[in-house]
Amino acid sequence: MRLNNRASDSLRPVSVEWNIQPSADASLLIRTGNTHVICGVSIEEKVPPFLKESGSGWITAEYGMLPCATSSRYKREGVSGKSGRTHEIQRLIGRSLRMMVDLKQLGERTLRVDCDVLNADGGTRTASISGAALAVRAAFVKMVADGRLAIMPEIMPIAAISVGIVAGVPLLDLDYAEDSQAEADANFVMSGDNHWIEIQSTAEGAPFSHDAFLQMTTLAQKGIRELFTLWPEKG
Repeated sequence: MRLNNRASDSLRPVSVEWNIQPSADASLLIRTGNTHVICGVSIEEKVPPFLKESGSGWITAEYGMLPCATSSRYKREGVSGKSGRTHEIQRLIGRSLRMMVDLKQLGERTLRVDCDVLNADGGTRTASISGAALAVRAAFVKMVADGRLAIMPEIMPIAAISVGIVAGVPLLDLDYAEDSQAEADANFVMSGDNHWIEIQSTAEGAPFSHDAFLQMTTLAQKGIRELFTLWPEKG
């Protein structure tokens, strides 16, 4: 039995609170159950050296877990240095966000996206991607309003969700208790036109079957399509 009698194919309650950081160019707080992530975007009028004079922009991300986000204090990475897990997650977020738009439409600008986990109860990387994508879109809206972009670029919505197998049953959107006992878990990132951007899938106990993987994929598609309802009708 899942918490609150949640069905195997149901998301946790999802909500977005906008403009959580007034000094950012765009920001929000995304809540997926008890996982809460602040996503803020800063626009820089420059690009990394490898993109200078290319006419192309760049989108990059940083991810961090705040010390009291978990049941035992998470060591502050600003002091200890970022872990391999953190580097992996922020690369995943950046790769995913760059799939949203033709970077040449950005011009030689960089969008720096910060994802800070306030409370962690499973699915922090997927919540970060889903929230960051919405924040990036809001940053483009701001650039048009400010006159830095002549027109709104064509943006492809993206979102992400976790799926796992617990006690032989595929479950959508795992919380921490479920994730900690999962026999297999996966993170899926999908675009608004139903194409996969990234899939990370791991067996924790025994290998899982192709049929089980297809069941997880089907659940992920359902969950991500529901997350797309957070987006405005036109991307």
